[in-house]
Amino acid sequence: MSVTRKFGLRFALLASLAAAAAFLSLAPGSAAQLASDPMQSVGVRPELLKQVGIDQKLNQSIPLNLAFRDENGQTVQLAQFFGQKPVILTLVYYNCPMLCTQVLNGVESGLKELPSDIGKQFEVVTISIDPTESHVLAKVKQEMYVGMYGRPGAAQGWHFLTGDEPQIKQLADALGFRYAYDPDTKQFAHASAIMLLTPEGKISRYFYGIQFPSRDLRLGLVEASEGKIGTPVDQVLLFCYHYDPKTGKYGLLISHVIQAGGALTVLVLGIAMLILFRGEHYALPQRKA
Repeated sequence: MSVTRKFGLRFALLASLAAAAAFLSLAPGSAAQLASDPMQSVGVRPELLKQVGIDQKLNQSIPLNLAFRDENGQTVQLAQFFGQKPVILTLVYYNCPMLCTQVLNGVESGLKELPSDIGKQFEVVTISIDPTESHVLAKVKQEMYVGMYGRPGAAQGWHFLTGDEPQIKQLADALGFRYAYDPDTKQFAHASAIMLLTPEGKISRYFYGIQFPSRDLRLGLVEASEGKIGTPVDQVLLFCYHYDPKTGKYGLLISHVIQAGGALTVLVLGIAMLILFRGEHYALPQRKA
């Protein structure tokens, strides 16, 4: 084997290993994160917490005919926010002294790291579970979080709604979101979670906690859109990550990573060898002395 051919094969091998390493580096945050405690329990009577929780209802539809009031006081139906894009849905209440603010801060922080934009590739709908709250307060919240997010058009894509108790309860029941009101503290005990829904209004994913990694949001939105948004890289990451309903997070599937990395290595090596052999085939013959 000629020195040139040996060098070419060695280069091809190094290139394939480098490509495989680059592929693995595309999967950010490979270490699985544990879900945070999803309950708000500070100052709430312990017996009320038995009524609080999340009953996952994946692939079930929510009633899109329910009417609420938007941040401008106009009556709207949930159906107005569905049909074309996936939706991130959050149930909070705007006067919440602690947990709801943390949830909304976590949503804003995670979404800010995404390359896609609120209102363009997806919608965000935040609904108060407190029927006494007004659209004025909802407007204040919208202006604050849209301002923090800081991207054009977000005000048309992040909606803050209020409503009456029957509609709120019906939506919460459809989502499996159980909460309770404590008249002593005048607070709601509730779980800390957000839901991703398909454009048709089917529940696709539940994410727990008060921090929502951009990787999870990104993959969840791609799945909720049935691949209509996202990039080829997102499809590769979905092959390597698997949603775990128990934790409400995406975890790395080592077996799939090994499969994908091995296939990529073989592909790169094959291309490099093909280029090498074609180069030898078309090389000009050396003149004899």
